[in-house]
Amino acid sequence: MNNTIRIAPSLLSADFARLGEEVRAVIAAGADLIHFDVMDNHYVPNLTVGPLVCQAIKPHATVPIDVHLMVKPVDALIPMFAQAGAGLISFHPEASEHVDRTIQLIKSFGVKAGLVLNPATPLYVLDHVIEQLDLVLLMSVNPGFGGQSFIESTLPKLEKARRLVDTAMKNTGREIWLEVDGGVKRDNARRVAEAGADTMVAGSAVFTGARNTAAYAEAIAGIREEALAGQRSLALETA
Repeated sequence: MNNTIRIAPSLLSADFARLGEEVRAVIAAGADLIHFDVMDNHYVPNLTVGPLVCQAIKPHATVPIDVHLMVKPVDALIPMFAQAGAGLISFHPEASEHVDRTIQLIKSFGVKAGLVLNPATPLYVLDHVIEQLDLVLLMSVNPGFGGQSFIESTLPKLEKARRLVDTAMKNTGREIWLEVDGGVKRDNARRVAEAGADTMVAGSAVFTGARNTAAYAEAIAGIREEALAGQRSLALETA
């Protein structure tokens, strides 16, 4: 795995009254991606934003928009978000009738495809599709709400996922990111990276306190510093 950590601030915790400004601020603060949570009050018990909002923030985003679809059924929304400017689109296997077909649909728009595993979703759902993916996202909370506490059982699951991702990258020669979403903050970023994550979604851990670029930069740098230390520790263990 590369010695890289990507931080993806989740707009779920941003100030919705000034999303464009918030997007510009976290990018200036060092964000590598913008995480865009889409909830439908059907697959998950909450309702957030749609493709028009994604389209509206696209001109403000100089980094990829990482769209996480927590919707069911999922296929009908994929073209809309691809056309709205998504750089990555991830979905839950439980929300698709045919996971392979949904992956191919995403990729047909030239967008990177990810599969999202809930805390209780087993890793074997990756068995026949992982080599087609650009991103594997492990939820470390149950999806639906921001501000939840990190589920500790995600760490051993991450370690197993890291081995699967490394094997898939070796077989394909392609980069596949391993992302974690839910309760990630400076206090646990090192352990999350030691378990194998290279991409971290952070909502309330970034969008907290003063609503300005300086505060966001301090939060992002703190998470990245701890995560890079964990990544170095993992590299030593596996050398």
